[in-house]
Amino acid sequence: MPLRVFILLIFIAFSCTTHAQLPALRQKMEAIIAGKQAHIGISMLAIEDKDTLSINAAHHYPMQSVFKFHLALLVLHKADQGKLSLSQRIHIKQSSLAKKSWSPLRDEHTAPEFDLTIKELLSYTVSQSDNNGCDILFGLVGGPAALNNYIHALGVKDINIVANEAQMHAAWDVQYNNWTTPIAATQLLQKFQTGNILSENSKALLWQLMATGVKSNRLKGLLPADTDVAHKSGTSDTNDQHLTAAFNDIGIITLPNGKHIAMAVFVSDSKEDEATNQRIISEIAKAAWDHYSFTHMN
Repeated sequence: MPLRVFILLIFIAFSCTTHAQLPALRQKMEAIIAGKQAHIGISMLAIEDKDTLSINAAHHYPMQSVFKFHLALLVLHKADQGKLSLSQRIHIKQSSLAKKSWSPLRDEHTAPEFDLTIKELLSYTVSQSDNNGCDILFGLVGGPAALNNYIHALGVKDINIVANEAQMHAAWDVQYNNWTTPIAATQLLQKFQTGNILSENSKALLWQLMATGVKSNRLKGLLPADTDVAHKSGTSDTNDQHLTAAFNDIGIITLPNGKHIAMAVFVSDSKEDEATNQRIISEIAKAAWDHYSFTHMN
């Protein structure tokens, strides 16, 4: 057999083996979510290898604070355009801040009035998921409608953003109006990682804010401790019927070989406890990590 033909056959065999393994990964993920009292959506995209896997991914899942990643993209885009400056100081009145909302920003600044830079507001909003910081940034970029239009203009269509944090807190059902499909979430993560939607400096800043924020045991929970995961989680309250509307995490996982996996896991309308919701996301991420760390060694 000519050497060239032999090499071609080896390449074809390797390619077939690579793609034949995805059904096994799907089966493992389906086993993780089987029997859970929740609506669970998964999208995985191996950015460099181009593999995709989705489960229940056409459903509209409430995002909760996941949309703070989307908001950060728009803020940084405007900074890249010169329409905002990260060093610009924003005057904030304590009386204007929501009192019954997650807000380290509010708790750490007790003066009646104070100033923060837009960069500091981004840090609070992305790294600490601050709800007051989020709504201040919404005010600077034109509100939810402007963010929705920006994301759609990037080519990510299966998403709807119509309410800020204050509006979501006003009524339980409003959170369902801020929805995405899991596939749309990984599409946006891919554009952030590989596209030109942000300058290199802005991209590096957002990655840092997502990777060094409040510790999360969701996507990163079962991965090696030194794994680089840039992510944004989102969590709703649990109502009187013991229903958690949203327990989510989206992010980009860096593999040992330097390649990347974009992952989005949305756990919606869950009657499971917090530990179970968390473990669902962690086990799904670990399944993908194992697959690409041990079967895709090059």
